[in-house]
Amino acid sequence: MKFLKLLTHRAAFVALLLLLQLTILFAIILRFQEYFVYFYILNIIISVVIVLNIINNRSNPAYKIAWLIPIMLLPIFGTVTYLIFGRLTIQRSLQHKMEDIQKKEAHALACTIPDLKIKTTNGDALAQSTYLTTYGIVPPFKDTKGTYLSLGEDVFEAMKREMEKAEHYIFMEYFIIEEGEMWDSLLEIMVRKAKEGVDVRLIYDDMGCIFTLPQNYDKKLEAMGIKCSIFNPFVPVLSSVFNNRNHRKITVIDGKVAFTGGNNLADEYINAYEKHGHWKDTGIMLEGQTAWGFTLMFLSLWDLQRNEERDYCEYYPKEGYEALPAIKGYFQPYTDMPFDDETMGENVYLNLIGRAKDSIYITTPYLVIDNLLMEALCNAAKSGIDVRIQTPHIPDKWYVHAVTRSNYGQLIEAGVRIFEYTPGFIHSKTFVVDGLFATVGTINLDYRSLFLHLECGVWMYQTEVIPVMLADFRKTEALCQEINLKTAQEVGWFRNLGRAVLRVFAPLM
Repeated sequence: MKFLKLLTHRAAFVALLLLLQLTILFAIILRFQEYFVYFYILNIIISVVIVLNIINNRSNPAYKIAWLIPIMLLPIFGTVTYLIFGRLTIQRSLQHKMEDIQKKEAHALACTIPDLKIKTTNGDALAQSTYLTTYGIVPPFKDTKGTYLSLGEDVFEAMKREMEKAEHYIFMEYFIIEEGEMWDSLLEIMVRKAKEGVDVRLIYDDMGCIFTLPQNYDKKLEAMGIKCSIFNPFVPVLSSVFNNRNHRKITVIDGKVAFTGGNNLADEYINAYEKHGHWKDTGIMLEGQTAWGFTLMFLSLWDLQRNEERDYCEYYPKEGYEALPAIKGYFQPYTDMPFDDETMGENVYLNLIGRAKDSIYITTPYLVIDNLLMEALCNAAKSGIDVRIQTPHIPDKWYVHAVTRSNYGQLIEAGVRIFEYTPGFIHSKTFVVDGLFATVGTINLDYRSLFLHLECGVWMYQTEVIPVMLADFRKTEALCQEINLKTAQEVGWFRNLGRAVLRVFAPLM
């Protein structure tokens, strides 16, 4: 019964059509082999042009290598596959539209909370914040109360409580949604609030939900009074655009409260059922000015998809944030998009690592990193900085976990300490540096998050959240198993070979 259901699923239909297109395409190529000499020469010329283009473009070197190998080993099939799936391009019309939307964001900030700048003598804080403001538009915010939520269950309860208070709007944006205890509870609140006149909107990623939501689920939600937009609908046409997914997790209520972090809206994230052992995830609730930054983040993507031309300033809380007392520290939201040449997510991490003086504490579900991050982490540890990374012990994807473990040896040799979360799967994405800086968000330490997906996070400096994050890291470490160099290196030759192959193609996973 389950097999029959899978066969009749939309994903199976789409996969079948894509396979059919590939078969026809390669059949045409094989047909041309009657003119093999001419065809082969033409293909070699095309391959050389593509190889030169790959070498000279601005994409990540590891991503380049992952494509250069199949193109050079199998010129015909490798070239065709790259032309379909490998090009990281953006239409000029979309680029212009994004530029217009960014101007609207900048205008909304100028007319609501003008001239926000970080005020400190700490040069490292100034440099990091200046980078985020210059290339991410959104400035640092004060007057924000941050609450660190150390488990998905805590995020769930806080979301329900705050959504019940909504008076004007609820904006939500998620990669995965699945019907069950978590989503059904939130949906009940959303439907009820929509009937009360609250503007309720949802963006979900089609690929992320292809196995978890029924087809045309957006129409079902629209019928309930919820405005719904599907990001990058998955259609059976061969294209590299399917590489770009919306991996962000955002909830904004009335522009006054915002949530982000690792949690999607499915039951494994709140341990309502056990999928990969105990699921350890984290999030952050932001009350105050910083919520406005996440509101603009949501509205810009909604505008990009739905072509709504309303002035974003209309969504600014009419009461403002005057009731909130001045709270210590700064919060700065940021987003990373695959439609430009700015790898903001990786640069935030590199900035944090490169400016550390005493400690770097990281949690990540995947440790599939490029040479820049590898060298940064190793150099920090070699310089005497206490670098610790927590990863899952029970994986959700065996092949990604294999690549994660293949990186342990080099890191441990340099002095980085690796801890695997033995109760199950750790899905949080956090950095805490020197007990002074931190970030919480959606960006995994893997190629898809760093270079291909829409992502988001919040950078923090001297906030009251940071000691809480640090305490949670140490508490979690007590539940972990530390991996020593001997354990990391004691792997059979066959497994080593498999990991070596997987590492080469890790940027394409």
